[in-house]
Amino acid sequence: MASGKTLYIKGDRDVEVTKPDVTLGDLLSMECSDQSILPKLKTMKLLKFKKTGNQRCVISVLKIIACIHGQYPELEVQNLGETDIIVTYEDQKTPSYAWHLIKTAFVTAVTFCGAAFSIMAFNNDVDVTKLFDQIYRLVTGNKPGGITILEIAYSAGLIIGILIFFNHFGKRRFTVDPTPMEVQMRIYENDIQTTLIENAARKEKEIDIGSKNVGKGEKTP
Repeated sequence: MASGKTLYIKGDRDVEVTKPDVTLGDLLSMECSDQSILPKLKTMKLLKFKKTGNQRCVISVLKIIACIHGQYPELEVQNLGETDIIVTYEDQKTPSYAWHLIKTAFVTAVTFCGAAFSIMAFNNDVDVTKLFDQIYRLVTGNKPGGITILEIAYSAGLIIGILIFFNHFGKRRFTVDPTPMEVQMRIYENDIQTTLIENAARKEKEIDIGSKNVGKGEKTP
């Protein structure tokens, strides 16, 4: 039935599912000239997570292709996505609004105190107060009597510099570029994903072509 047909599949490197029974449609975007086979492929069970224990696994795209060929032997499969897919099962439980507020307040307090301590430690190390006194005397010839324009400009410059560097204030962006925090988070996520895939391969826990029960809702190791 699928003779001469080509199926194009594309999967992300990290996929999160919310139900223990995982189908091909949960992991892949698929396209084929024969639209009649897509609904059957999307509902084809690929693996099943246990109720307890490991809630994450790594599956090879070869395993997925073998699963497809088990039902459609003559169908040509072209992979346009990742060669290994990390599948994470999470039972979605919406935390209470109060818990969100507590976490937000805690993160805000930690960030504020940490940033304030870093700034004060830097100012103390370079002795900014003495430096400003010297600059004020060189420019005006007088001894500063309390807070001067230097301290005010320095404080405003810190705020403006931080906002420009992080490229956003609240939900508003100043440019279309990703923020430095987003860049670092993507780098961190890529490192985590690479480590998970390599560890699964070294420990022989990756669901690959040698696994049994292809296309029968294989349980995670």
